[in-house]
Amino acid sequence: MPERSDESIDDFFSTARVTGLEGIVELPKDSYRAYLYDHDDPVLAEGRGMDFEEFTADRYKAPFLRELLAGWAELYHEPFVGITVDGSPREGLYTLPQDPEPTDAALVAAAEAVLTRLTPQQREQFCYPIEAPEWRAWSNPEFVIHRVGLRLETLESNLVETIHGLLRTSLSSEGYERVREAMALNAYLGELTDLPAIMNDRSYWVSLFGTPSSDQPWGWQLFGHHVALNFVVVGGRHVVAPVFIGAEPAVTEGDRPPLFEKRERIAIELAESLTDEQRDRAVVYDSVLDPSMPSGRLHPADERHVAGAFRDNRIVPYEGIPASELDEAQQRLLLDIIDDNLALLVEPQRRQTLEAVESHLHETWFSWYGATDGSQPFYFRVHSPVFLAELDHHAGVWLNNRLPARFHVHTTMRLPNGNDYGRAYLSEFVASGNSLE
Repeated sequence: MPERSDESIDDFFSTARVTGLEGIVELPKDSYRAYLYDHDDPVLAEGRGMDFEEFTADRYKAPFLRELLAGWAELYHEPFVGITVDGSPREGLYTLPQDPEPTDAALVAAAEAVLTRLTPQQREQFCYPIEAPEWRAWSNPEFVIHRVGLRLETLESNLVETIHGLLRTSLSSEGYERVREAMALNAYLGELTDLPAIMNDRSYWVSLFGTPSSDQPWGWQLFGHHVALNFVVVGGRHVVAPVFIGAEPAVTEGDRPPLFEKRERIAIELAESLTDEQRDRAVVYDSVLDPSMPSGRLHPADERHVAGAFRDNRIVPYEGIPASELDEAQQRLLLDIIDDNLALLVEPQRRQTLEAVESHLHETWFSWYGATDGSQPFYFRVHSPVFLAELDHHAGVWLNNRLPARFHVHTTMRLPNGNDYGRAYLSEFVASGNSLE
């Protein structure tokens, strides 16, 4: 098994992930299994027997993590603006239907079914006002930063299944299976490391915002290791954003289906279709550890992705190539990537959201880091005034690869210019004379 680097920030993060590297960043030739720590390695053994709270308390002892958390805390307490290209959100990008359909009765019933199973104390923990700041408290590490709502692993199985009923009813069948599989992969990682009390398919917080209703805004949030979803219903529209879905390992050689194979395949097809001139525009950096990246572009936890936890107000300029410089077939591939990101939405919400994104296709940008043929780890972003999605290959945390590999993947999706958490829709809902009950 590969030796652990001496250049460690702490046991879980090495400086290799934030250090520019000349030349090609090679993909590991071995299976992810070659990068499993030995069972008794201190990285694993020191956490064995701990529950999630004990593990969190132990992780908080690390100076690097305390510094990281302090920075995230500052971001969390900023007033919400939304991701923008220059710090000033564009107005008028998100419009509610004039005559909205009432919220599906089955969706309201699924939320009420959860509420009826809760004790008064659980309800108090589970329920928040629709505009509560706790929307922005989600995170994706395996240790706990904010305790929002109820922790699934502390609940009885019947209640957990009822909560899954709410998820299943809120999301498309394809989207729900994707989320369920990501949660199952977390449990698989717990099995691989023999740390099931730290990583399992219930390592998630869930909460309700607002009161389930056919005509009032409300929603729910689920977050934990490698999964974070924010679902809102307002004025006849559904929002599922921000979204974070990741996996380590993301490729499991037939044990489980790879979560991101379709999206990666389409993205590589698009990147490979670029002409030399187009490639010169789209490929921003020649590798995911290109030493020409500016200071701060590589983050020890986020690596290259820019739209993760606590990044609600990040300024993200467009980069790469505008879709207006792509041909029709390439634009279709770009829209296929966008559509795959929107797969969590039920119909007709998915189609309506895709149409809204497509109306800004002339303002949509595609950027790529790394080789375009999939022979190296890569990062890509699709970014428009109303949509931002990215996919990034990461170094190991619970696996021992110190450089990015395609078996550790992070993906994010955002609605820039203020509609994460349905905020722009909520503002329009109120501006139209409605009150928030």
